Parts: sequence; C-alpha cells; structure tokens
Amino acid sequence: MAQSTASAERAVEDLLQHDRKILELRHEIRQARTRRFVLVSTYSSAPVLLLLLFVGNIATWGRIDLARVNTAGIPILIALLILCPVVRYFSCGEVFDGNVLDEWEPDYRVKKKIDLELAIEKKRLSAASIDLSTETRRHIYRETVPGAIERYRISGLRYRRVHNAFQSVIIIGSLATSTAASLAETPAPYKWITVGTSFAVGLAAGFTGYFKFRERSFYLQQTADSIEEEYDAVNLKVGRYKASADDAAALLEFTERVETLKNDQRKRQQQLDQPTETPEG
Repeated sequence: MAQSTASAERAVEDLLQHDRKILELRHEIRQARTRRFVLVSTYSSAPVLLLLLFVGNIATWGRIDLARVNTAGIPILIALLILCPVVRYFSCGEVFDGNVLDEWEPDYRVKKKIDLELAIEKKRLSAASIDLSTETRRHIYRETVPGAIERYRISGLRYRRVHNAFQSVIIIGSLATSTAASLAETPAPYKWITVGTSFAVGLAAGFTGYFKFRERSFYLQQTADSIEEEYDAVNLKVGRYKASADDAAALLEFTERVETLKNDQRKRQQQLDQPTETPEG
C-alpha cells in the first residue's frame, strides 16, 4: 500500500513537472509576441508619421497652414528614429557581440508552438499511465475549479473594459459631432472634426454590435459566479449538497454540475461567435 502511494506521488510530481514546462513555453511564446509587437510598432511609427505629414501637407497646400503641426511633428519623428535602436537593443535581446538571440529568428515562435504541443502530448501520455482512483481524480478536479473561476472572471473583465471603452467613444463622439455640426457657418477644421467623430462613433458602434463585448462579459461573469456558488456549496455542504451524507456522491454531483455550467458557457460562446443574420428584403 505504501509502495502504491509513493508511486502515485511520483506520478503526480511528473505531471507537475509537465505543467511547469507547459507554463514556461506559453510564457516564452507570449513574451516573444509582445517583444515583436513593440519592435514592429516602434519601427513603423516613424514612417507612418512621415507619411501623415506628407499627405497632410499635400492635401492642405495653399488652404491651411500646417506650420505648427510640422514644427511639432519633426521633433517627434527625430525622437522616434533615435528610439528605434534603443527599443531594438532592450526588446530584441541584442548581446555585446552584435548577435541577436534565437527568439528573433523568423521561425522561433513556430518552434516554440511545436514544443508546446509536444509538452502537452507528453503530459497526456503521462496522465494516461497514472493509475489513480476516480474519487482522487475528482478531488484533483475540484481543486482546479478556482483557477477556472479566475480565468472566466479575467476574460469577462477584459470584455467589459473593451465594451466600456467603445461606449465612451460612442457617447463622447456623438456629443462632439452634434456640437460641431450645430455651429453656424462651420469652418473647415470643424468639418473635419465632424467627419472624424462620426467615423469613430460608427466604427465603435459597429464593433460593439458585431463582437457583442457586453454579452460576452455578462455570460463569463455569470458562469464564474455559478461555478463559485457550486464550489462553496460543496465545501460547506449547503444547498443541493446538504442532504449528501457521502462525500463521494457530493463530489460526483459537483463535478457533473460544473461540467454542465462549462458546457453551457461554451454553447453561449459559440452562439455569440455566429455572425448576426440580416433580414431578407
């Protein structure tokens, strides 16, 4: 019996090592993606600013004096050009001999993703070879529930922030458009403000209606609250688990209930991912 327990503990330790490897690979992929984004954004900002200044001067030549805009834009352009090598040094991981770390090779992320898939497959094979009782697996599953609750809440908070940002653009843009349009004999700069704010409002309203950020946030938060309610109820033996004298039976019912909530959330997510059907005219 002691030997069986020790074998099970070693198997669990192996699974934890696989989890550590998977988390490290995901962190490396996420870090490489962030660094590449920073690098590309920095290097593309200077040409974009130069193009905007060029197009703006050509489009308004002889009508609007952009001397102040050019005076402010040229120092910013110079600062961006100076910033590019600095960002490359700190973001790309350049070493003293002039070489760049392997993570900036074109196929670095592809290799890391392959390593991640292999690590996940190794974990699955290791998990399949572990001879743990069903009750033990359910206990392990119960301890993973708080992590699932946290993930649902983080995702819901992210969608809620995006929705609030778009709603702020819609509210402020609508007021700005109405104010600029109501001015008598609207001069040319205010006309451009009206056009820009109208475009921003339409864009924000379109994104909000298509991606349904508010609904996604609501369902994620609702699922997280429901799972947390089940988790607290099974631990405190209240609610539907009050009459369960057997811990194994309560754990079985808890596992089924949580899986049902997760499946319902996946179905709602799939429904939200479907494009909105337009009525036939």
